[in-house]
Amino acid sequence: MNLFTSIREDVLCIFERDPAATSWAMVLLCYPGLHAVWSHRIHHWLWCRNFKLTARCMSQVTRFWTGIEIHPGARIGRRVFIDHGMGVVIGETAVVGDDVTMYQGGTGKEEGKRHPTLRNGVFVGNNANVLGNITIGENSRVGAGSVVVRDVPPDSTVVGVPAHVVYQAGKRVLITDPHDVSDPLSDVIIALAEEVKRLKTRLEKLDGEFQTARQEPANAFTVEQEESAQYRTEQSSRVDVVSMGEGI
Repeated sequence: MNLFTSIREDVLCIFERDPAATSWAMVLLCYPGLHAVWSHRIHHWLWCRNFKLTARCMSQVTRFWTGIEIHPGARIGRRVFIDHGMGVVIGETAVVGDDVTMYQGGTGKEEGKRHPTLRNGVFVGNNANVLGNITIGENSRVGAGSVVVRDVPPDSTVVGVPAHVVYQAGKRVLITDPHDVSDPLSDVIIALAEEVKRLKTRLEKLDGEFQTARQEPANAFTVEQEESAQYRTEQSSRVDVVSMGEGI
């Protein structure tokens, strides 16, 4: 790609995504995220040609200058916008796609591929952390302050600590299983729910036994009445029985 075409689209993407950008001079002079990306393209070129020490030293100068640390080995796509980027860290094995907007990010500590991959059109909110070898799918959004610990599918919105999907393909996602949240407290919530269910079942059983016990005396009285009525009937049918009030 032509150098001037690349510069132009990098600047235009800032105008599209930041209403505070009001002039070319302001963008060129006052946007350290832009400076960091442009510097990284030089550092990455040197890194790929095995001038690794030179690339690292130059990246440290850029880090001091912009407050944004991008390892020369990281792969950065086109039209990447890092706004309010103080403290943003992009590690050696990170892959950032095209049209990505970042405020702050994070890295992991695994061996090998240990940094995030952000696909095209991803939006990462302020103070969000993407930890480890995580892939954020195309056109997905990570809410501010979220901590992403597992892959995010395309066209999704994730929020929370740890982050979980709340919107996917424009539709609200309802959480029915606490395990879907990947929260350490999920097991506690599930145990409490099972205990409440067990206590409810026991209470219903005790209530049924209580109602049965209340009905038993009435049933016994009814049986006694029936036996008395049968006895009187039998006695009245006997001719040798003297009724009350009759003489002997």
